[in-house]
Amino acid sequence: MSALKPSEPVGDDRVATARHALLEGVGAEIAASFPGITRLGGQVVAALYLAEGPRSMDELSMELKRSKSNIFANLRGLEAAGIIERRREAGARHDSYTLRGKYPDVVIGAYISRLRRVVHDKQTLCRRALGLLGDAQGTEADALRMRLDDLSRKYDLFADLMDRYVPSIDGPVDLEQLITRIPEPVLKTIHAAARAAWAVGSTVATQVDRLRGKKR
Repeated sequence: MSALKPSEPVGDDRVATARHALLEGVGAEIAASFPGITRLGGQVVAALYLAEGPRSMDELSMELKRSKSNIFANLRGLEAAGIIERRREAGARHDSYTLRGKYPDVVIGAYISRLRRVVHDKQTLCRRALGLLGDAQGTEADALRMRLDDLSRKYDLFADLMDRYVPSIDGPVDLEQLITRIPEPVLKTIHAAARAAWAVGSTVATQVDRLRGKKR
């Protein structure tokens, strides 16, 4: 067998290994962050990120070596989450899919939108549970009411924080640009405040654990 000439391309397994690692990593990340989307859905996101342009369901199925039905189910979930969008090119017979924006900006934007929905949904849940509880009397009812009031207060606080300081987002968030535009003194203030709040929370949690231990 003749040796390859220097000008002939030589396959490098490291490329395939690195690509596989990215597919697996993004797959796990998306699956853990968005209910209803599997690891395969995250691999679809990674594949679209690495692609030079939109990909059809058939192309994604061939690339990821998974059935079209599984690909389709995850495409629907990703589209509902606002991570990908569907297109129909002029003259094309089938839809194609692409990310709604750069990765990971589009995932960060979708996650913030989901977090906002979760907080507001929990506000509604607390109010509904309190309404169902009504003016029920007794030790058990009082304990449940206290917990629901506490939970409702916390979710109201989270919702107010998000509504006041986090813009309503429907699309990618350029986190890199956002961070680079925040003045350094502001970042230091946020960091100090977060550390102080964390320290207070840890102290309270320790005190609660000690009290519970004494009661036992």
